[in-house]
Amino acid sequence: MRQGIFPSFWMAGFECSTQVHYCGRGRLDYTAELEHDLRASADYALLAQFGMRTARDGIRWHLIERSPGRFDFSTVEPLLRAAQQHGVLVIWDICHYGWPDDIDPLRPDFVDRFARFAGAFARYIKEESDGVPFYAPMNETSFLTWAAGDQAIFAPFARGQGLILKANLVRATIAGIEAIWAVEPRARIVHTDPIIHVLAPVHRPDLIAAARAKHESQFHAWDMIAGLAEPQLGGHPRYLDILGFNYYQHNQWEIEGVTITRKDPRWLDLHELLARAHARYRRPFFIAETSGRKDSRVPWLRYVADQCARAIERGLPLEGLCLYPIIEAPEWTTGIYQRNGIWDVIPQPGDRLARVLNEPVAAALREAQLRLQPYLGDILPSGELAAAQGSESAREYDELVPA
Repeated sequence: MRQGIFPSFWMAGFECSTQVHYCGRGRLDYTAELEHDLRASADYALLAQFGMRTARDGIRWHLIERSPGRFDFSTVEPLLRAAQQHGVLVIWDICHYGWPDDIDPLRPDFVDRFARFAGAFARYIKEESDGVPFYAPMNETSFLTWAAGDQAIFAPFARGQGLILKANLVRATIAGIEAIWAVEPRARIVHTDPIIHVLAPVHRPDLIAAARAKHESQFHAWDMIAGLAEPQLGGHPRYLDILGFNYYQHNQWEIEGVTITRKDPRWLDLHELLARAHARYRRPFFIAETSGRKDSRVPWLRYVADQCARAIERGLPLEGLCLYPIIEAPEWTTGIYQRNGIWDVIPQPGDRLARVLNEPVAAALREAQLRLQPYLGDILPSGELAAAQGSESAREYDELVPA
């Protein structure tokens, strides 16, 4: 059997964004929008048919700290209980893009507010569980910096403030880790960010330097956390524990914005990107997010599984693959469902948010699991057992969803 960091190599990610978004959508709350809090037990029950005993999920700071310094974790309880009930280890996102309305992430006091929040959550988890907890303090620091500090997509809708925001998020992350470890020294820390490949257009050598700088920027936040850059922020290598790389079909592009596809000879395969990142940090890592959309889901899943096999063959410490989102989620700006999960959200009589297993994607997932099983040794459902568990899981879901 594989002796990995996580209970299972295959993981499920539940979309839990909570940012205040532009385009008039206001505060997003995907846990509520998908009724994941109300359907938590049913949602977690679904994972068994694919042998998933590890998940990414998030807590909602804006609901937990409605007034400064007062924390109410009742909104977390159904998620925690569901995970415990179904034997799933959760990697908890402490800040998934959102914070209470009275907090400004550009202000110095953001650091102390986040640290107190992270410490309070660690105490709550310690009181409710005996296991070693896993925390992701700040989801996608680099992307969050770009969206909230440079492009005015997320609150505080700033432009030209990216470096200031990134430094503050890094300070908060470090302070949050220390607050967590003060409560639970065993806690494991996960950092997630996109892994990207950026190039200059073929006929634009004048953009080579800009493309290289953009490519290198993907590592800046982690370099800061590790103390390799901006040491005055207090970074140290001990803060880089487990790295999570988020990777989608659009993560390779030309500096002017044209996406590079797998047909382009300049495309770098995922296993090569992972090898280069690992050479930089020498930390265990996992693919923390990946998915295709609509008809691309099946070929993309096959591609990523093949790349995982090649990474393992290279001796890279690849600890897991998280399918994110596991349940289809709406697009941030339009609210339109994207067909990007293993379960689609398709209204049924009496249930407007019914989770419906996409059979072609499910078949591709089982195929991918069999492809990787020789490398992992995970015990996975297969054949008639998988079909039986899937049927049982569907019945259990129907029984657990609130009427």
